[in-house]
Amino acid sequence: MSDLWVALGLVLALEGTLYALAPGAMKQAIRQMLDLPDTILRAGGLAALVIGVLVVWAVRG
Repeated sequence: MSDLWVALGLVLALEGTLYALAPGAMKQAIRQMLDLPDTILRAGGLAALVIGVLVVWAVRG
């Protein structure tokens, strides 16, 4: 369970870094995502999910 909290903390740290270093770029990215069809966002989310699981599997193997 502690690994889950560490992973969530890392996600928050990475997201926070992006917003802290480039808030304008993040706003622009969000505006662009609003214009994308749901199917494209879903495909991107699924790709991120698969890559994340593969990375965890490779590291924790």
